[in-house]
Amino acid sequence: MLHSVAVIALDNVAVFELGVLAEIFGTDRSEDGFPTHRFTVCTADGAPVRTKSGFALVPHTDLGAVADADLVAVPAHAEGTPIPDAVLEALRAAADRGAYVMSVCAGAFVLGAAGLLDDRECTTHWRHVDELQRRHPRARIRVNSLYVADGRLLTSAGTAAGIDACLHLVREEYGSAVATRLARRMVVPPHRDGGQAQYIEAPIPTTPEAPTLEPVLQWLMGHLDRPVTVDELAARAGMSARTFARRFRAETGTTPHDWLTNQRVLLARRLLEETRLTVENVADRAGFGDAATLRHHFTRRVGATPNSYRSTFRDRLHAG
Repeated sequence: MLHSVAVIALDNVAVFELGVLAEIFGTDRSEDGFPTHRFTVCTADGAPVRTKSGFALVPHTDLGAVADADLVAVPAHAEGTPIPDAVLEALRAAADRGAYVMSVCAGAFVLGAAGLLDDRECTTHWRHVDELQRRHPRARIRVNSLYVADGRLLTSAGTAAGIDACLHLVREEYGSAVATRLARRMVVPPHRDGGQAQYIEAPIPTTPEAPTLEPVLQWLMGHLDRPVTVDELAARAGMSARTFARRFRAETGTTPHDWLTNQRVLLARRLLEETRLTVENVADRAGFGDAATLRHHFTRRVGATPNSYRSTFRDRLHAG
């Protein structure tokens, strides 16, 4: 379980990216049943740093808090900001002892400078991927991802994608129910499908002739257990199948099949966490039809079989 979180703030730190980490891990919501963390903002020497917004930030302490933190996170900072050697050493030590190490947006450059991206999958803001690849040619950059989890290394794309990465970590540590409740509390989606391409490409504008797909998506969420086709969904939206598929990708950043599969996997996770249903019954409830199909999609997206996920999740709860 995550008990302590240390955020390393460099000079010219990005306020929103740091705020994302503070909102999710540094806000006490224990009265509402949420887990709490020892949250510490650190600088290399414990002195205040400037923010990109022009005001000064006073940290809690120096890098000493990084030594035993369960999660060490680096928000973005202004381009060209010097990275102290002590910060790089602290990050390497955290990774070596098995802590989670995470970057938000251009914070990935700090992880790269520490050598933590070599031969690892990662991402950053789409505007910075070419430069990150140039500086760190061994990094396996997933250009279109909102966030990437490679073992205990997490990297996220621009700004709000840090929320996605943090909620992913909450989901991994505390389960889907906690992550979903926290997302609802923050008024953000518990899981966004698609990738950065949906923010780079110009979206199709909403017009009376092309209404939003939200009613169709809401209907789908209530009928995940039944088989559906693109033709059926297109008819429900009052569009041709081709127009529907194009509109769906523009609004969600992914295909109807991939979006539906992701939602079914999320439902399967909740059922595995919260019920004693057999894997076969979970597969039926989540719309996969049979255990083999569930196992295929679940393993691809979660990195574990349904049975091993259920066992690991319950072990974590007991350990916490």
